[in-house]
Amino acid sequence: MRRAIWLVVALTAALASTALGQPRQDPFARADRNGDGKLSPGEVPPRMQGDFDRIDADGDGFLSRQEIREFMAEQRGGGRPDLPPPDHADVSYGPHERNVLDLWLAEADEPTPLVIYYHGGGFRGGDKSTLQPPVLRGLLEAGISVAAANYRLTDVAPFPAQMHDGARALQFLRLHADEYGLDPERVAATGGSAGSGISQWLAFHDDLADPGSDDEVLRQSTRLTCAAVMAAQSTYDPRVHLEMFETDQVDPAMIPFYGMDGPEDVSNPEFFALFEEASPINHVTGDDPPLFLFYPQANEELPPNPPGPVYIHHPKFGFLMQEALHEAGVECVLKLSEEYTPEEGRGAPMEDMVEFLVERLSAR
Repeated sequence: MRRAIWLVVALTAALASTALGQPRQDPFARADRNGDGKLSPGEVPPRMQGDFDRIDADGDGFLSRQEIREFMAEQRGGGRPDLPPPDHADVSYGPHERNVLDLWLAEADEPTPLVIYYHGGGFRGGDKSTLQPPVLRGLLEAGISVAAANYRLTDVAPFPAQMHDGARALQFLRLHADEYGLDPERVAATGGSAGSGISQWLAFHDDLADPGSDDEVLRQSTRLTCAAVMAAQSTYDPRVHLEMFETDQVDPAMIPFYGMDGPEDVSNPEFFALFEEASPINHVTGDDPPLFLFYPQANEELPPNPPGPVYIHHPKFGFLMQEALHEAGVECVLKLSEEYTPEEGRGAPMEDMVEFLVERLSAR
């Protein structure tokens, strides 16, 4: 809460300074080191990191002035609408302290489909509490249960821990489907940024089920019915990033994600197999489930030699994935921010995501 209070105070001071004709005192502009009009995780002061996902309402991995203003207004009015209490909170699905999930059960007389939310945060931060209330509400009203899962971050373990934790959460819920009234054959994933990466990786990766495992959780399938994600990276290969965006700057989140010592390790062959294994696009095959992609970042040309936080949520990733899926004969719906009018607001893309999930899960 102290971080949220600090932000409100700082931005209030910024507005006051601007009103007094002193725009140079604007903390937002001061923090926006690359001048792109938004704050990346790397530009936000460390003490704000814990609130980043709460403020990042559209899940694009950046904080806009508007998002901060809205957050300020909500704080003055008592805070954002809280998620309703889950039917099952902090359910342990694995051995690590972050292997916990919340579960909201839809009212139904028969087993319900399930959507699992994986949070964003560059694999370095974030929390399951950042599930958007409109998404939760829309799915529950459609008779679809919802889970939100935490997973190990890169300060604890590098890739593939995050993907494997996402898989284990899914497998745990499949194992206990009867207990929770879930349909294990109709399971989808959603999330933004890092959460989109976990969702896509599970959607396209070969089934991780191990029938011979002593752990009954790991015997369950990891295949999905569909996935709907925001601000997604189709590849986590930094070599591809550098070529795609004509830059020599590695996104900072990739360093701990692979356990590298620094950006120079991008050229170290020791990491090449990890780059390729981590990238969802490399696992695409014709039997994969449909995907919905939404990009809050505008589909605009980037400045020369852009830093990672500027390019890491660019729609180019979506076009790359859409092409790969279409070549494989897999459905892919790609939506850009430019397709929504200001009158529709930020809620419209979320409504489309919910509609996509409901339609695909109901069709099975």
